[in-house]
Amino acid sequence: MASSGKGSVESELHHAQIHLYMQAYNYVSSMALKSVMELGIIDIIHNHGKPITLPELASALKLHPSKVSVLGRFLRLLIHNGYFSKTKAPLKNPKEEKKVVVEEEEGYVLTPASKLLVTSEPLCLAPYISFVLSSNPEYYWKSSKKWFTEDKEVSLFESATGVSFYEFFNKDPTMLKTFQEAMEADSCMFKVALKECKHVFENVGSLVDVGGGNGSVTKLIQEAFPHLKCIVFDQPEVVANCSGSDEMLNFVGGDMFMSIPSADAVLLKWILHNWNDEQCLKILKNCKEAIVGKGKNGKVIIIDIVIDEVSDDPKLTEVKLDYDLIMLAAFNGKEREKKEWEKLIYEAGFSNSKITPICGFKSLIEVYL
Repeated sequence: MASSGKGSVESELHHAQIHLYMQAYNYVSSMALKSVMELGIIDIIHNHGKPITLPELASALKLHPSKVSVLGRFLRLLIHNGYFSKTKAPLKNPKEEKKVVVEEEEGYVLTPASKLLVTSEPLCLAPYISFVLSSNPEYYWKSSKKWFTEDKEVSLFESATGVSFYEFFNKDPTMLKTFQEAMEADSCMFKVALKECKHVFENVGSLVDVGGGNGSVTKLIQEAFPHLKCIVFDQPEVVANCSGSDEMLNFVGGDMFMSIPSADAVLLKWILHNWNDEQCLKILKNCKEAIVGKGKNGKVIIIDIVIDEVSDDPKLTEVKLDYDLIMLAAFNGKEREKKEWEKLIYEAGFSNSKITPICGFKSLIEVYL
């Protein structure tokens, strides 16, 4: 019995050690993915059109011979983490060139995750993932101890840098462009989500997309609903150089904390998690003013995360909780649970809401007067 108990304790210790080391070394897989993206490996495998062997991949990359086995070790980890897989690749016999296949060797192929990083595909998250992997948050996360002891309503980012997240990016046009491209890439996933929520835009004649940036999401909605008259509403400096305005699409500059243009429906995609509850109440109350008088068609459409640790798969919950701390660190914002959303919506003066999971880890929240 004593031996069994000792073995149990040792096993628990070993599992605890493995858990700690896995969490501490999570960044290694991220950096390996960053490396293969910078090398263009995902596009090379995609363009090859069939499984590609390690020597073929090394040749396409013009690698030094000493780095071929190194590349194999990078790919081994990324295979384990679901970015690539291996299958049999047909080879020619160099002694009998007329025969097409005489032996087989393992070759690399893409998985659903890496297929979302193919730059030539219309649905591509490469700009978003590249931005995340290159953002190097360590320089402001290392200030977290100082931030926890401060009596200031500022984000961890602002505490470390002295400026807000958007002020920091607005100072560097290259970084701002990279950030905007990342947001646009993430918005492309909305095209998939539209298939799940077409009913939301039925019987709606006009829509204002608050914080709509360059209008990428609005244009996707208009493709599906050509009758819809849309306004892209954002900061004046954001919409100043946006193109594509016509009688059905208009870009308007302004401040959502002051007022929002009137429409049948107001869209808040990936907006409210940037702000604390007090700021969200101001935005939602302005949304309410914008749809007053629109009758049964008046609604606010929120697309954001709803945390559900009870019902969600643990991996899905981890993504949502990661986002919560990202929003906290960058903006002093937050991801919310269902009861927090309902409380916020009620306090803003709305009477009814409906939450529907869409788009992988996000939810559609329909809000009515």
